[in-house]
Amino acid sequence: MTRHDPDLTPLEELRRNVGVPFEQALAMPKSVYTSPEFAAQEMQHIFAREWLCAGRADALPNPGDYLTMQISGEPIVVLRDRAGALRAMSNVCRHRMSQLLEGRGNTRSIVCPYHAWTYNLDGSLRGAPAMTLNESFCKEQIGLPQVRCEEWLGWIMVTLNPDAPSPSVRLAEVEALVGNLHMEAYSEAFREEFRWATNWKVLAENFMESYHLPVCHSGTIGGSVDLMKMTCPEGLAAFNYHHILKNDAIPLALAHPKNTVLQGDERRRTWLLAIYPSLMITLTPGYFWYLCLTPDGPGHVNVLFGGGLSPEFVADPEAAEHFAQVKALLDEVNIEDKGCVERVYRGLCASMSEPGPLSHLERPNFDFARYISGMMPG
Repeated sequence: MTRHDPDLTPLEELRRNVGVPFEQALAMPKSVYTSPEFAAQEMQHIFAREWLCAGRADALPNPGDYLTMQISGEPIVVLRDRAGALRAMSNVCRHRMSQLLEGRGNTRSIVCPYHAWTYNLDGSLRGAPAMTLNESFCKEQIGLPQVRCEEWLGWIMVTLNPDAPSPSVRLAEVEALVGNLHMEAYSEAFREEFRWATNWKVLAENFMESYHLPVCHSGTIGGSVDLMKMTCPEGLAAFNYHHILKNDAIPLALAHPKNTVLQGDERRRTWLLAIYPSLMITLTPGYFWYLCLTPDGPGHVNVLFGGGLSPEFVADPEAAEHFAQVKALLDEVNIEDKGCVERVYRGLCASMSEPGPLSHLERPNFDFARYISGMMPG
């Protein structure tokens, strides 16, 4: 087993780690989770360049609906403009650089809380009090910088990278895998945010492998899976995935009786999609849930958590009860996961800990490590 080499940088350790066949692979080196320098490199070379998810498009149904996010430290507002289009832009005033909006809500215009400079929903400057005596001021030349924003299968995708291929291109293989479930038609029932004391990659890896389900989730979903029937294919450049055939323990994870499109095993197959770098989607024929991860230094992660139901369950007369059941289940699952991932990070910081060999059920974790390594320069 290869042990930590203090003469290597975290990136050198990681590249040594992924430079072996999967059958010989270890978990990622501790340094890539705990190093502040590596965390800063991830923000620059991964989060500032990739498509990141702001949540579901149906979270912003009306003109003026908005939500806020940060991309690599950059405040961003995502909103539905007056023409009904999704739009993303800088969330910083062009005057004295105050942050403009916080959280989520609805607004007729964007008004700076510092000096009341006011912007239209397309980012153009509408008004600026007491600026008529400044000869350099030209309202038409000042506006909020626009950020690329696209809807993909019902998800709001945003990037700072002007050259990033469109999500529909980069993630075409996802559509090929799960297009028959029509993820874009699922309805979001809840959206929450929380902060956990772990590295973002620990939580991402926890999602990517179902090896932990029977133990960590013994009180909830652990009994609905058979590890020996789990398939973990090799990942692709932009994502990894695996799928599970669920038994009847959780009826909402199965296709609704009125769903006549899905046949055979597809009626009970759960897909776990890890869209790099930080969108994690569990998609079943009955419900979905997701995590969008934003690193907060090496030891914390900010999490956007949401979920909802497929169209057949939404149309069911007992839809409200179904929503409540899904939310109650996922809240319990989150409590279990929080304990697991925070314990892992505490273990990573221990002096006597070392990464161990991976199970065949952790193939997605190895693919994720290769992705992280490949995104770094040099």
